[in-house]
Amino acid sequence: MADLNTHLQTTLPTAQAELALKRASARVRSYTRQQITFVASDTIDVDGGDRVLRVPQRPLVVDDSNPLTVIELGDFGGVDYTLTEGVDFERLGDELTRGYPWWGTTRLMGWPWNRVRGVWAPRVRLICSHGYQETPDDIMDVVLALATTNVSNLLGLRSESIDDYSVTYATETVGDARLNKDQKDELRGYRKGAFSVTLS
Repeated sequence: MADLNTHLQTTLPTAQAELALKRASARVRSYTRQQITFVASDTIDVDGGDRVLRVPQRPLVVDDSNPLTVIELGDFGGVDYTLTEGVDFERLGDELTRGYPWWGTTRLMGWPWNRVRGVWAPRVRLICSHGYQETPDDIMDVVLALATTNVSNLLGLRSESIDDYSVTYATETVGDARLNKDQKDELRGYRKGAFSVTLS
């Protein structure tokens, strides 16, 4: 809210500023398909069945305070298997590689034995932390621009006049603020392809 007030060079009522930022943030999250802000120990069920598993929310944060837990879910009442990084899978950025087939003898092989080696189980549960502790500047810029639009023309008027004073609003400020092409281009690097996520 302080950034929005500074940007507008005024002090908005708290409720109005919160709502404008909430609506603008929702637009960015919807377009990028990302939470953006930091979430600790989130539980996400994803589809496996391939060698590489891409974590749906990024960036993935893994450190001493934010461990990564990966569990292959057993099929039809089978046993769930908790995997160990560096033993059962490798991690590079937001991609987890399950292992390699038997001919890759110097690489990870995977477990259990009755599954296709080097391929994730059909369903995998991730307990992980993701997002940004501090919002990147380019995302902040887009959110502030959208929030400014949301508070500059609250009634969604195309034009208004009082006595001899008249103002006409730009088309992009009429109604609810939407991302324009330039803003979408700025956010494209954060955008993730469509995926199915089950939160526990």
